[in-house]
Amino acid sequence: MPKPSYVRFEAPPELAEKAYEALKIARETGKIKKGTNESTKAVERGLAKLVLIAEDVDPPEVVMHLPLLCEERKIPYIYVPSKEKLGQAAGIEVKAASAAIIEAGQAKELVEELVAKINEIKAKAGLPTALVAPPVEEKAAPAKKEVKKERKERKK
Repeated sequence: MPKPSYVRFEAPPELAEKAYEALKIARETGKIKKGTNESTKAVERGLAKLVLIAEDVDPPEVVMHLPLLCEERKIPYIYVPSKEKLGQAAGIEVKAASAAIIEAGQAKELVEELVAKINEIKAKAGLPTALVAPPVEEKAAPAKKEVKKERKERKK
């Protein structure tokens, strides 16, 4: 069967199996996002460390934007052969077209190894390579008491 149009490079089967394993470990010890909508948001916000995209998605338009978005944001991604296996690795009972690892947890070394191999494959294919996105710093929300004080002072 020919590869779908959105598949920009071919990942070896053993690399795909490692990606499923990394997702399982990250699910148990870190943080993941399941499904295309959540994966897209994680990529747009720069939170994703690795995005897994199923090759057998129909219609392909469901995930067609993800590789381009990942390349734009310099977030690594890998194609896996089965959305059914992807759903199982993500810990859900239904199929998943894509998933994103947000915090790798104990899969950190495995994710780093995957990213290095993915970059190697992409370099050979003439595609831009990605780095693991730096963590986004979030400002702490001001305490409720401080907010109330500020409102009272403004009213005076």
